[in-house]
Amino acid sequence: MDKPAEKQKPAGAEQEKPAVAVTKNSLEMEKQLVDYKDSLQRLQAEFENYKKRVEKENIQFRQYAAAEVIKNFLPVLDSFELALKSISSIKSEDKNETAADDKIVTGVKMIFAQFYLALQSLGLKQISAFGERFDPYKHEVLMQEETTDEKEDGIIVEEFQEGY
Repeated sequence: MDKPAEKQKPAGAEQEKPAVAVTKNSLEMEKQLVDYKDSLQRLQAEFENYKKRVEKENIQFRQYAAAEVIKNFLPVLDSFELALKSISSIKSEDKNETAADDKIVTGVKMIFAQFYLALQSLGLKQISAFGERFDPYKHEVLMQEETTDEKEDGIIVEEFQEGY
């Protein structure tokens, strides 16, 4: 018995379907590749922004911490200055000083200078006042003197305590 005759397909028909499938598959893979690349670029940008933000926050935290330390040490600095002024006034009144007194004064001055430099390294800055025009955001008024010269009106003529 003869087998029924099979329908013969043209040779090009079989190859078309796989070619279309391969092309469709490669287009999907290219689209996926583009999506992954975009996603990776976004993640990299987000990570860079995160690193910058964390670094900025660390700098701000250090500045805040230094400001708190300085604020706590300002009364100590003021006390040192008062002690140096007292020693200077005693020295000028009492001409009969000894070498030991001189060494004590020198030692206190050295400690003051070292302490002041340490605070400056943390960001302490002195606000100059004497001879400057009064600024209510920087200065406090304790006393007022009348003046006849309008140019001198509002000028600070004496500083009772240094400002920082």
